[in-house]
Amino acid sequence: MTSTATKLPPSGRRFRFNWVDGFLWFVRIAALITIVVGITGSVQNFMAGEGLSATQWRDLLISSTSTGLMYGMIALGYSMVYGVLGFINFAHGEVFMAGSMVGFIGATLLFDSGFWDSNPFAAVFIVLVISMITSTIVAVLVERIAYRPLRNAPRLIPLITSIGVSFFLQYAFAGLFGFSTRSYPPAPGALGEEIIIFGIPIQGTKLLVFVVAIASMIGLWYFVSRTKAGRAMRAVAEDKEIAGLMGIDVDKTIVLTFAVGGAMAGVAGLLWALLFRVVDNLMGFLPGLKAFTAAVLGGIGNLPGAMLGGVLLGLFEGVGPLLVLDGLGIPAVSQLKDAVAFAALFLVLIFRPSGLLGERLGSEDRA
Repeated sequence: MTSTATKLPPSGRRFRFNWVDGFLWFVRIAALITIVVGITGSVQNFMAGEGLSATQWRDLLISSTSTGLMYGMIALGYSMVYGVLGFINFAHGEVFMAGSMVGFIGATLLFDSGFWDSNPFAAVFIVLVISMITSTIVAVLVERIAYRPLRNAPRLIPLITSIGVSFFLQYAFAGLFGFSTRSYPPAPGALGEEIIIFGIPIQGTKLLVFVVAIASMIGLWYFVSRTKAGRAMRAVAEDKEIAGLMGIDVDKTIVLTFAVGGAMAGVAGLLWALLFRVVDNLMGFLPGLKAFTAAVLGGIGNLPGAMLGGVLLGLFEGVGPLLVLDGLGIPAVSQLKDAVAFAALFLVLIFRPSGLLGERLGSEDRA
């Protein structure tokens, strides 16, 4: 009778050095040291009376947060489409641009008629509705014409198509409005003045951004979480085939997803125009790219994560250069805000690859 030796599992796991993991840990440690040294230097400069004053830091924080809220509103469209269809709609920045450009016509007509200044809140509401309707129509047309025929195609094909749609919309609006930049009328009434909130002076347009962005996020949360259409959207995002078998009209739900994302982009388009006043056919490219960055930063497919990612991205690009790079003695830090924003995304994803609040993927994406 022969005895067979039984191979016992090792009591401990042998450590194996991985060059990739080692490099990533080196980057993490180096980034943390750089950030700590930069912040320490900025604090020392502030205590010495150099650099920005406390009032300037406060104003910069408010401006950066308002910009981030607009990034977050655009990012909601990226996350909603990704959650339902599983691909990134790179034409969403041009949906944002469309609402702002068409809203310019309404704002100019109201300004020339005198209604813009005599009834400021009614005028802004009218232009807001125009921007939302325009962006919604453009988003729905893009889905119907460009994406629906590719519904069952490999994901790379609609992704490339979205880039082509982005260029098409840019130059279609250039044909309608020209390549020159246009200036929105100055913010009417109290929106163009500073308003004191809890002893803090805030420009009216920035306060409008805060109020509208928060109200829009609450409204979107209620729509997605508490309405029948919102539950249908979540079901389609989880599994389109099962949702169809349960009686949900998948095509109608996907159109609704594009429409809601387009409406959010239209709101952001008007707020952006009121805040910065300059619009053109290429204005959607960089905000759209940063909104996509915000969606990834917060966790792709995660709606609260998209808004959180947008706010943080606005803070990174607004406050980050002066808070970190200035303390390191780097000159002209204000020109490096875009580099700081994307570097922050890189660092966050090194520490948490799924985004700050985690990805929310359907069954097909998890498989």
